[in-house]
Amino acid sequence: MLLLPILALLSIPFCIAASTQSTHEKLVKLAAANNGVIKLDESTYNLLTSPKRNWSASIHFTALDPRRRCGPCKEFDPAFNAVAKAWTKVPEAERDSHFFATADFDNAMGVFQKLGLQTAPVVHIHPATEGPHRPASGRTTPIVYDFANGFDAGPLAEQLSQFTPVPIPYKAPFDWARIGTAVGVLLIVASGIRVLSPVLRSRWIWAAGVVLTSLIMTSGYMFVRIRGMPHTGGNGQWIAPGYQNQFGQETQFVSFIYGLLSAAFLMLILVTPYQTNPARQRLQIYLWSGVILVMFSVLISFFRVKNRGYPFKLLL
Repeated sequence: MLLLPILALLSIPFCIAASTQSTHEKLVKLAAANNGVIKLDESTYNLLTSPKRNWSASIHFTALDPRRRCGPCKEFDPAFNAVAKAWTKVPEAERDSHFFATADFDNAMGVFQKLGLQTAPVVHIHPATEGPHRPASGRTTPIVYDFANGFDAGPLAEQLSQFTPVPIPYKAPFDWARIGTAVGVLLIVASGIRVLSPVLRSRWIWAAGVVLTSLIMTSGYMFVRIRGMPHTGGNGQWIAPGYQNQFGQETQFVSFIYGLLSAAFLMLILVTPYQTNPARQRLQIYLWSGVILVMFSVLISFFRVKNRGYPFKLLL
């Protein structure tokens, strides 16, 4: 009579081992059927996180239904799937010792309530509780993945590799968009250089640039910029008293006068001598000489306004 109870007690470890083995085989099939990712409900979650397990697992909690309006979930989901797919390339012995799984809120609501999860996405790493892959530290409670490095697949694979039997062989896909953008920019630059080449090789363009730069700099632009002078005074005054002060509007005024004087001299030198009509040539001489005289008078008057002790005067 005592033989049957004794045999029953001796068979319990073998039953548990057989049950664990059948659970593991079921998980392997579920992972293989979906590119290495097990779709969890409450039942499969309990199987995957069985208290007696010789495998580890990375579980991704998410809410992908459009009604949940979870933008981060949609952003992170491709990265988790990419890392799980990379894990399928590992040899079978190591691959079947770690599982990747996804629990969607609408399919595993009871699991979310059980764990007290109120946000998503969340990743839990469950270490093995027994067997050769049990952590040396003895910790078997879930470890929460830190999203400090964002939702990219690279940092995810690097951190999860600390809990897998072998490192996850994830490689970032080739960024064709970046290459295409670089090629497009180079083509645009090359086309622009080809179109602008005649302009850039024109001595008149460079001469105009040099003249304009000289006018701006000799008008006190850098003085105003370095000293941080305002555009005008507080009461609307645009001429700062004294030679050691200058408003931004003064720079514009002085550069305009210098530019007009320069243009008048250039007209007298480069244009007027080549006029074939004597009357037109004479008119231009009078015109540009008058401009020079008036502008010099304005410039000297400006100096007198700026510094009352300036002793010179031309017309004004």
